[in-house]
Amino acid sequence: MTKVVSLFVEEYELARAIKQGDQKALKFFYEKYSGKMLAICMRYLSDRMLAEDVMIEAFMKIFDKIGQFSFQGSFEGWVKRIMVNESLMKLRSMKMLELDIESQNIQLPSTSMNDSLAEKEILAMIMDLPAGYRTVFNLYAIEGFSHAEIAEKLGISEGTSKSQLSRARAILQSRINESEKGIKQNFD
Repeated sequence: MTKVVSLFVEEYELARAIKQGDQKALKFFYEKYSGKMLAICMRYLSDRMLAEDVMIEAFMKIFDKIGQFSFQGSFEGWVKRIMVNESLMKLRSMKMLELDIESQNIQLPSTSMNDSLAEKEILAMIMDLPAGYRTVFNLYAIEGFSHAEIAEKLGISEGTSKSQLSRARAILQSRINESEKGIKQNFD
């Protein structure tokens, strides 16, 4: 418990220093969080240059809106929410967030995921999903939003959110199974 408290104290001190315009704090903050935040933007946008642009825009928004941070909860969590929201806004503005509600006749494979796939491979599979599927999958499975929250954020119905998640999972499971078959064949 004391570790969590000290983490918040450190985060709050950093947020206060940024709020006061401390240039060293701004630099430290960017260096500490830019890698994590770029990874978040990449999960939604999949194009590195676009993700970097969105991350920079989000950091500028954070620096501009730091006065709105209420010092309740995690500063990093507040920063992540801004990154996710900026990524979603970019998807919407580019009309990349087209949620396909047509049936694709994807069958869920019966085998389960094997530990043989590296995390990078799975993340690459997620990034390769169509934008709508990827967005709903990220919001639900990674960010922890409910279907009601996703529906509100994206302006869709809860049913569409559930459908998009189901299809994303089916595609991922299929790709994982294909990859595992390839790994198994290499060892046979």
